Amino acid sequence: MTINQQQIDFDAEHIWHPYTNLSQPTPTFSVESAEGVYLHLTNGQKVIDGMSSWWSTIHGYNHPKLNEAIIQQVSKMSHVMFGGLTHEPAISLCQKLVDITHPNLDKVFLADSGSISVEVALKMALQYWYSNTKLSEQKRKQKTKFLTIKNGYHGDTFAAMSVCDPVNGMHSMFEGVLQKHLFVEAPSCRNDADWQASDIEEFKNCIDENVDQIAAVILEPIVQGAGGMRIYCPEFLRQVRKLCDQHGVLLIFDEIATGFGRTGKLFAYEHAGVCPDILCVGKALTGGTMSLAATLCTETISSTISSFEGGNLMHGPTFMGNPLACAVANASLELLQNSNWQSQVNSIESQLENELAECAQLESVADVRVIGAIGVIELKQAVDMHVIQPRLVELGVWIRPFGKLLYIMPPYIINPAELTKLTDAMKTITLEAC
Repeated sequence: MTINQQQIDFDAEHIWHPYTNLSQPTPTFSVESAEGVYLHLTNGQKVIDGMSSWWSTIHGYNHPKLNEAIIQQVSKMSHVMFGGLTHEPAISLCQKLVDITHPNLDKVFLADSGSISVEVALKMALQYWYSNTKLSEQKRKQKTKFLTIKNGYHGDTFAAMSVCDPVNGMHSMFEGVLQKHLFVEAPSCRNDADWQASDIEEFKNCIDENVDQIAAVILEPIVQGAGGMRIYCPEFLRQVRKLCDQHGVLLIFDEIATGFGRTGKLFAYEHAGVCPDILCVGKALTGGTMSLAATLCTETISSTISSFEGGNLMHGPTFMGNPLACAVANASLELLQNSNWQSQVNSIESQLENELAECAQLESVADVRVIGAIGVIELKQAVDMHVIQPRLVELGVWIRPFGKLLYIMPPYIINPAELTKLTDAMKTITLEAC
């Protein structure tokens, strides 16, 4: 059914969209359908989606193989509880995740969103130390802090918020009720050629001084997402892994945004050749068709938790292991593995570098950065969403800026002409901001 004006008015009056002020909402555009890289708006316009629906629709919209997986599964069962029951889609998905991630990551917890997978990861780390009888009870109870770098973003639920940037992040208003953790400056190195020992110094000092309290380090490897779209060098991850090993601290990688090829590697940690103790994945896991995430961990973590008293990992979402989501995730991973995603992402990266480079010289631009299928223009001033969003739609693209950042993370299937339309729109907006 086509949306009508009464429904649009109801939306504006009653529906809270993400990060939106209901008294002065940013413009909202209604979508009738989607196909490939295009969103078909109800006003008859079609726009190229440069956001992959918040970085998830890597295969594009309405993909027949993903649709077929949903149809086949829904005819059998759309959902059963995962407590005491299991099913083939979940087993197959967990097998795939174990196969494509680092060999050390062989235990899988299926969650229903990226934020929840981070909650599970933090809980795993805390419960690991609570269950670790190699330490005295007093020392086990001390290890409740997490160490991370500034400018990070890990989700909107409360534990996830507590490890997001405490000052520049979206959650500073909750500072008074959030658990207090440890933050150090993010590294300044863009690539390994820029690496300096000073990039790890503050982190090293912090872990040295607080090791008795630290349960784990949590990082978005290589690319920090919604906290600033910052890119940093692999050497920092190698140094962090080394320090965590030296101090007996767990390492969590949040690859919800970067996993499944977005940075040019299947997982961003592969750029550094290191393995975390706990890994969070989501977003592109189902190709953007529905919500699903997973938290993977090592045998050491699972066996330590499982061998202590009751031995239960204390988490269990109602829709954990949802068969419908697992079935389409299986289809999405098969599509990815059987595609030429590496060459697609490499081509996108080269085109973004070529077409955005000229913006670095503009007066309104603070920085331009590209990695894999991610292109970012950081402006010197924050954008006005009430003005810029309709302007981008007028230019025939769907790009959702935030703060000072104008960025795209397009579907891997985008063709060069479609990508140029996105970068042309970015350049137009940047010039208009001068």
